[in-house]
Amino acid sequence: MNEARQELIRETDGGKRLWIQGDRLEYRAREGTDGYLWDVQGYYGGDIDKFWFRSEGEGAFGNKVESAEVQGLWSRAIAPFFDFQAGIRQDLTGPKRTYGVVGFQGLAPYKFDILGAAFLSNTGDITARFEAELDQRITQRLILTPRVEVNLAAQDVPELGIGAGIDRIEPGIRLRYEFVREFAPYIGIAQGWKVGRSADFARAAGEDPSVTSYVVGLRFWF
Repeated sequence: MNEARQELIRETDGGKRLWIQGDRLEYRAREGTDGYLWDVQGYYGGDIDKFWFRSEGEGAFGNKVESAEVQGLWSRAIAPFFDFQAGIRQDLTGPKRTYGVVGFQGLAPYKFDILGAAFLSNTGDITARFEAELDQRITQRLILTPRVEVNLAAQDVPELGIGAGIDRIEPGIRLRYEFVREFAPYIGIAQGWKVGRSADFARAAGEDPSVTSYVVGLRFWF
């Protein structure tokens, strides 16, 4: 029986796994210059402890990348559907910043996928981010996903165009078709608003604080 128990552990809970998901890889058609966005994440580890990595960024075609970041996080399961996460974030564009990260990720009641994180930069800036999305199955393959992202800041960071309070809000909705579970193209629309002082910084830089994007993209995992 002991040999059978050990075999069960190896098959169900004793191994390390690598999982990678391209959550949003998309072309963004909008007024002015069209753009692009990527949002990729994944982990290596077991059911309790994992190394979690994340990268996201966006830009406009023909111009430099507007924003890009990578994160490396230790992720610890603290409940059946929630992980506590802590680690480092590195910005790769603009005035470069390195941040300490503390946050959580999980599946809330009614199957909302949520993510929240607070960031403390090497210059003392404190910012935060909250994301939530919900898959609504129309059929077994056709899925409608509303999504919202909110960015906040504890203080003005003029060199990054960030104002204190709510910095940026981006709700959106995407309709994807899963040819297989691991491969799903999608279409959708996303509306981004810079708010308050962040909107003032955007206008001063000659940017529109409100941008509507029509998106075509791909979601995959393996």
